[in-house]
Amino acid sequence: MQELAPGVKVHHHVDASLLSAAQQLGVADATVINSVHAAMQDAAASGARLVVCTCSSIGGVAERMSGKASLQTARIDRAMADRAVALGPRILLAAALESTLIPTTELLQESATALSTPVSISNLLIDGAWEFFLQGDSGAYRLAIANAIRQALQNDAAIDVVVLAQASMATAVPELRDLDKEVLSSPRPGVVHALDHLQKLAATPAA
Repeated sequence: MQELAPGVKVHHHVDASLLSAAQQLGVADATVINSVHAAMQDAAASGARLVVCTCSSIGGVAERMSGKASLQTARIDRAMADRAVALGPRILLAAALESTLIPTTELLQESATALSTPVSISNLLIDGAWEFFLQGDSGAYRLAIANAIRQALQNDAAIDVVVLAQASMATAVPELRDLDKEVLSSPRPGVVHALDHLQKLAATPAA
């Protein structure tokens, strides 16, 4: 955001309990849904025109709030999913956290349906990587992701595009720039999408 729109006021709120609840109970649980909705409404209470959920595990729950109670929401990974479908059809979905796989798979399928483009999605859960993240070892986290993806592509060279399911995985992209296919992460395209959404909101007359 600082690079693309330094004039836009941004507040980043982190609530680790939301992810923990989603992992334990699942994103369809009423308690999780209500907690996510409350967190998004609290964020909007500061006067924000748009609230973007950066967690792919609960992104779908957050996005479905858009338009309710005058709250405009978005998820950080939708633009990435649209790009992946356009580059497909064979997508390798890599995740460091298992709870992210189903929501991101559903997101990719939504994009495929919207674009009338069939896709084939292969899941790669990178064992041990999330522990490095929790320990604050960013170097080991980055390399674990990159090494696992390289191995997966060696085993299946027919993959067209790689999707990194979590925003935190974006740090591994520079390690994979030599590959002959795109490795997509959510933060940059998600921010571009959010800014576009914000501009449209600003151009819409108040009701």
